[in-house]
Amino acid sequence: QVQLVESGGGSVQPGGSLRLSCATSQSIFDIYLMGWYRQAPGKQRELVAISSGGSTNYADSVKGRFTISRDNAKNTVYLQMNSLKPEDTAVYYCNAFVNGKNYWGKGTLVTVSS
Repeated sequence: QVQLVESGGGSVQPGGSLRLSCATSQSIFDIYLMGWYRQAPGKQRELVAISSGGSTNYADSVKGRFTISRDNAKNTVYLQMNSLKPEDTAVYYCNAFVNGKNYWGKGTLVTVSS
């Protein structure tokens, strides 16, 4: 069982930045695939960014603005979000794929509004 706890959400004005954190209950060194997803009101959950092995991939809508990174020593995955837009408003979820199972955090709310 892998537990994931997100933090760092909040309210920010357009153009602002936030850094989300996802703390895991086990060593992320052993977790090949981790990612961030988001779900806006009335919409389906969508992939934002993934980190697999030494590579990263991003949704087209966040490329150049968001960065996913890992700190193995802290067992934490981050999502640095810059140049935020109102359409980035959503609940952001951390995901880990371990031994054939998907694990999810409870999410953290990001609101981008003037």
